[in-house]
Amino acid sequence: MYSVPGIKTIKAAQARIKPYVHYTPVFTSSTLDRICGKQIFFKCENLQKVGAFKARGAVNAVFSLSENDFPAGGTEEKCVTTHSSGNHAAALAYAALCRGIKAHVVMPENAPPVKKEAVAGYGARITYSESTQKAREEALQAIVARTGAVFIHPYNDLRVIAGQATAALELMEQVPGLETIIAPVGGGGLLSGTAISAVSLQPETEVLGAEPEGADDAFRSLRAGKIIPQANPRTIADGLRTSLGDLTFPIIYKHVGAILTAGEEEIIEAMRLVWERMKLVIEPSAALPLAVLISKGSQVRGEKVGLIVSGGNADLDHLPWL
Repeated sequence: MYSVPGIKTIKAAQARIKPYVHYTPVFTSSTLDRICGKQIFFKCENLQKVGAFKARGAVNAVFSLSENDFPAGGTEEKCVTTHSSGNHAAALAYAALCRGIKAHVVMPENAPPVKKEAVAGYGARITYSESTQKAREEALQAIVARTGAVFIHPYNDLRVIAGQATAALELMEQVPGLETIIAPVGGGGLLSGTAISAVSLQPETEVLGAEPEGADDAFRSLRAGKIIPQANPRTIADGLRTSLGDLTFPIIYKHVGAILTAGEEEIIEAMRLVWERMKLVIEPSAALPLAVLISKGSQVRGEKVGLIVSGGNADLDHLPWL
């Protein structure tokens, strides 16, 4: 039904979501430039609606739905649903609120409290499940069968990918001539969207992914040339514990130069540096691009580097350095 989004599709997404999301700022830090030996430009999606880039994809997907996309026969006239441990859940709830429809969200019982509260705050109806993929999917299928809700996948949806791609589109508008852009990778929606924007507008710009060593399925998948499912991820970067999708992987495999990984202490160090030096609240997943730039800067081409700071929904009661 949907083709891989090109630049026209991404610009259409940008226009569609404009009334509902922020055109986020780009910040710099001379201290972090000195530490990394690069000129760094931080695209601050931690200052985005719902505190994460996920607002872009969710809003684009929800507002792309036509009246005919909502099936008849459910218990509710118009609603959307998803399964997510946090930021996509809040983003879908927010997008549904903006459109004036209902949202049902399946969340694992062990999701961070700050993210549970955010989803509830946007008015979504939450169904809690065990944290296994099987349990999430079974709960989701029951909601779809009962309500007729339209499922919006957290990342493996081309409408979502097109929405996430607008972050890199903006970054390249704000900072021309970037030699490299680094984005974190979990399911791959942000990284694949970033790659599409870069190859469309500045094909000379290299795109890299950043991933935790304890959840390195994207690193292994790119090396193997096929999807290697995530198995028992162990990382504080809770937004990056998912596996790549069959829509996101081919884009990443074709257009991303490499996946760089960082250890847990490196993630915590990068997160704390941003808090201390830039006075920005970011979550662990958002620290990955800086973490790999600090630890593996020799593998990053050029001197002018853009980092996509994916979100700022940190659990203030459980900061990793406490």
